[in-house]
Amino acid sequence: MAEQKRDYYEVLGVDKNADDAAIKKAYRQLAKKYHPDMNPGDAEAEKRFKEASEAYAVLSDPEKKRQYDQFGHAAFDGGMGGGAGGFDFSGMDMGDIFGDIFGDLFGSSRRRSSNNGPMKGANLRASVRIKFEEAAFGCEKEIEITLKDECTTCHATGAKQGTSPETCSKCGGKGKVVYTQQSFLGMVQNVQTCPECHGTGKIIKEKCPDCRGTGYIAKRRKIKVSIPAGIDNGQSVRIREKGEPGTNGGPRGDLLVEVIVARHPIFQRQDMNIYSTAPISFAQAALGGEVRINTIDGDILYDVKPGTQTDTRIRLKGKGIPSLRNSSVRGDHYVTLVVQVPTGLNEEAKEALRRFDEASVQSLKKSNGTSTEKHGKKKGFMGKLKETLEDI
Repeated sequence: MAEQKRDYYEVLGVDKNADDAAIKKAYRQLAKKYHPDMNPGDAEAEKRFKEASEAYAVLSDPEKKRQYDQFGHAAFDGGMGGGAGGFDFSGMDMGDIFGDIFGDLFGSSRRRSSNNGPMKGANLRASVRIKFEEAAFGCEKEIEITLKDECTTCHATGAKQGTSPETCSKCGGKGKVVYTQQSFLGMVQNVQTCPECHGTGKIIKEKCPDCRGTGYIAKRRKIKVSIPAGIDNGQSVRIREKGEPGTNGGPRGDLLVEVIVARHPIFQRQDMNIYSTAPISFAQAALGGEVRINTIDGDILYDVKPGTQTDTRIRLKGKGIPSLRNSSVRGDHYVTLVVQVPTGLNEEAKEALRRFDEASVQSLKKSNGTSTEKHGKKKGFMGKLKETLEDI
């Protein structure tokens, strides 16, 4: 007793209202999964592949799909013949189906190999090192790379003087060859790059002695690179048509120059913002006043508030990195103020700080209206500072 066929929609895993694109997508996935070339010797995979191909052959054809929706498998009982599962594939263009879906499995895509037209050359890569400030504000650099220039002897033909490339006899100058392959679904055409001319359509019998048939000679050349303001470490600058030569009259590829930004001894970057630390004296922290802070625009004077604590972070708006897209827009610079405790004091300086400490304690008593003895002695910054100084 013959095995009962599964519903074609169930086979492809699509709804009965699925459009052509959904049906094709479902079949593509199943065909790649179960194709015999991907599952050699697997009888179950071959069975699934035939089943999916039969379902696609019906559901991808509007007329056959209409008949199947109306009569089911019975619509094709009278047409049993060769092909997968008894279905007759003789009326279908299987070359079109497989040329589109199995190009990557059979080694070549029809669309990729359909003509011998111009092709853009490959991109080249290089790198350049710049300073932190150069990355922030932009600069111009000069690099030296190896580029292929047109051979002046053969004028890029690759052929010896007095000769010229000949049309490839294997592909007839098309750069591609068509192979016909017998499949259990019928004859399938496979398009591949010509192995004789490698897709050029031409054969060079007598090569140019200067370029050895390549048509190009490698030379060291200096290239100017414009580094835009705001570029970050690891980003690249693209220079159009400074890469490898194209083929069949195609344009050159591009040159991609990776930018390597040197570390800065003071500044750290995060996106468009800059972070750094700045030391301030104990007197500046306690009394306030102007302190000098380093920025990428040069030193500036910042007015520190009285009583500033160590590790206080301040924001210098608009002193960060310019935007790569709009250099008039800049990030911010965040500075952490670190209070420096004096060391190596002489006795006179220590006595002055003791008097300052006593005056500070009396000031706190008056402002709080209580004595330190009532609440227990607390060691604040001044107390810790006093102990540090006494140990010096």
